[in-house]
Amino acid sequence: MSKLTKNQKLASGKIETGKAYTLKEASALVKEITYTKFDASVDIDVRLGVDPRKSNQMVRGVVTLPHGTGKVVRVLALCTPDKEAEAKEAGADYVGLDEYVDKIKGGWTDIDIIITMPSIMGKIGALGRILGPRGLMPNPKSGTVTNEIGTAVKEVKQGKIDFKVDKTGIVHSSVGKVSFSPEQITENAKEFVSTLIKLKPSAAKGTYLKSVYLTTTMSPGVKVDPKTVED
Repeated sequence: MSKLTKNQKLASGKIETGKAYTLKEASALVKEITYTKFDASVDIDVRLGVDPRKSNQMVRGVVTLPHGTGKVVRVLALCTPDKEAEAKEAGADYVGLDEYVDKIKGGWTDIDIIITMPSIMGKIGALGRILGPRGLMPNPKSGTVTNEIGTAVKEVKQGKIDFKVDKTGIVHSSVGKVSFSPEQITENAKEFVSTLIKLKPSAAKGTYLKSVYLTTTMSPGVKVDPKTVED
């Protein structure tokens, strides 16, 4: 029997079948049941009472987590020369324009997010085939196409993330790392869910927060009582 299976058994044994935990309990438990050697990501999965196939029930938005995601986010600022110093000062990892457009055309995508300006979107449109499937295409809705390049870079570096509901009605996001304290995980999860509640489409009927789970890489999901997240 591999070591992992033994650990997975131990982990499953700590979760009561069918029990919905408070968010506070789940934030502590998810740390206890993670047996990875690396600092795993803590994720939240929220099933919403929406039909994402209908455009008036689409849920998408951005949120800045109070404690960030714990991930190192590599930012490329594609901007005009007059904005380069601003982007660098704000902490962008790569700053420039034509050389990076050419690198991306050649298949380079060693970044997590691209921030650019409206005047440059024409040049970036041609990169859609490469950036689109990797979720790297800048979008005004998520604040990644803006003339406020420095502000946008800072926000992303501090833990601003964008999310959207998938076709099965689930919104999935990282809310920290296993090394975070239970309080930090709880506060990040609450901020994320309260943002989802604010975005509730008026066309969505019935229960909006259908289920909430906290999981980490390789660990079983911990079921959370949605009421304890809303409070």
